[in-house]
Amino acid sequence: MTRKRRRLYIVLSGMAVLAVAASLVLMSFEDSLVFFRSPSDLVEKPVPVGRNFRLGGLVEEGSVVKDGVEISFRVTDLVESVSVRYRGLVPDLFREGQGVVTEGQLTEDGTFVASSVLAKHDENYMPPEVAESLKAAGQWQPEDKK
Repeated sequence: MTRKRRRLYIVLSGMAVLAVAASLVLMSFEDSLVFFRSPSDLVEKPVPVGRNFRLGGLVEEGSVVKDGVEISFRVTDLVESVSVRYRGLVPDLFREGQGVVTEGQLTEDGTFVASSVLAKHDENYMPPEVAESLKAAGQWQPEDKK
């Protein structure tokens, strides 16, 4: 084997190892990404069952049902709404008509099972994703941000 051929094999081996390492990093990165969706986004482009994502919008008026530590409610962007089920304590500022971002996954029956619930932190705040979603749906009302 000539020196030139051996050098070629080493370079090709190095490139193959680099390609495998890059693909492993990209695959693990894709698994850890959590995308934001609004209820209208879910209707337009459904998310596979079991895939983690964030669901945001407003807590629908009259939809909150508490049963011990389990709470059920509906998240809406004023066009579509999605049923959410959460087991645990919700933030003190969680209430109907307020902005909320939940993280979790859809079940077979279309219910969103949340692993965490985030509510706005003061009366001047709405999660940016929720505000953008409402603007995109044409439902944004500036007084909502007051």
